Amino acid sequence: GGAGVPRINEAFLNLKASYLFAEVKKRTQAYRAAHPDARLIDLGIGDVTLPLPPVVVDALQAATREQARAETLRGYGPYVGYEFLRAAIAEHDFGSRGVTLAPDEIFVSDGGKSDAANIQELFAPDAVVALMDPAYPVYADANVIAGRSGPADASGRYPGFVYLPCTAENDFQPALPDRPVDLIYLCYPNNPTGAVMTRAMLRRWVDYAREHEAVIVYDAAYEAYIRDPDVPRSIYEIEGARAVAIESRSFSKSAGFTGLRMAYTVVPREAQGRTAAGAATSLNQLWLRRTSTKSNGPPYIVQRAAAAVYTSEGQKQVRGLVDSYMDNARTLREGLERAGLTVYGGRNAPYIWIRTPAGTSSWDFFDRLLAEAQIVGVPGSGFGPSGEGYFRVTAFGSHADSVEAVQRIATRLRG
Repeated sequence: GGAGVPRINEAFLNLKASYLFAEVKKRTQAYRAAHPDARLIDLGIGDVTLPLPPVVVDALQAATREQARAETLRGYGPYVGYEFLRAAIAEHDFGSRGVTLAPDEIFVSDGGKSDAANIQELFAPDAVVALMDPAYPVYADANVIAGRSGPADASGRYPGFVYLPCTAENDFQPALPDRPVDLIYLCYPNNPTGAVMTRAMLRRWVDYAREHEAVIVYDAAYEAYIRDPDVPRSIYEIEGARAVAIESRSFSKSAGFTGLRMAYTVVPREAQGRTAAGAATSLNQLWLRRTSTKSNGPPYIVQRAAAAVYTSEGQKQVRGLVDSYMDNARTLREGLERAGLTVYGGRNAPYIWIRTPAGTSSWDFFDRLLAEAQIVGVPGSGFGPSGEGYFRVTAFGSHADSVEAVQRIATRLRG
């Protein structure tokens, strides 16, 4: 190599060429450039479209004004988040469902993406990772960067990982791993399939993790969208989960914080890993140490905005946002079914998972939908090999766009 040029972390070269949503953006922009008069409806990346709740805007403004006066200026905050926010989270998100958490088990961060990518740092370089397939790409990518797999094979699978296929054939419920694993990524309500797990199904996973000494990373970013009272909102509603589960949640999709960046991860005191010598080690303490080293926490004004979500007015406004997006989900689900497509999800999650017409690949369906109906979605294969033959649309567009998307698909999609 060239003298004086430092070596890179070659694990980056094992990643697929581009991040899924970057590729979607590239193809969309190329279409826009070629058809400047087309009015595209973007139901691709799950970004919010409704304005922030008024209580959130008020809190942002009030906190900003505090920063304008020396007496109320806040500089560096606690690395793990302000106590006022962590206490509100413990009380409202967990206490209200009979789950007792201490504030020091809650770690505030700048987003669910960060937490999904960073949690793997607590585990050994040779830890065996099990992933739902299809899944949010960050779970796999972060573990590839950490060196836990080589390059993807021809099917798109990374050879280092244990894949847990979720398809219509198994009701999008993954089978338990058939060999020992250390880390298990579960996401419910699921992105991208929109599936949920019942209490009994989730108990199987908790029991498995306890029996086989695995840790579950439970991504509950979409729990606000659960409509069915029998579906657990938190993995900690399952007895024994505190010993084996880390749960992440986000303000992005519940309160519209995609641009404000705000989430948190729960690492219970009981959750443990072990050293090579076999000594039990607290994951809570490791995550505290990592967070203190690598983060100064999200901005004070954003944490004040998040706390406002837990006021009674805030709760009402957030419910209104979620109801509105779930109304879109119903519009899309029912309209796509009327148009003759087979669809899943959209009942307890803001995602509709479409089975592509026979013989049509996920990317072919992407190109067709764009060319024939000027609608942008996300090809299922981008979420993993078991996503091939499926396609995701989100309920986060405007209501008018959701209605029009359904009309366009019914009238313009040929064959």
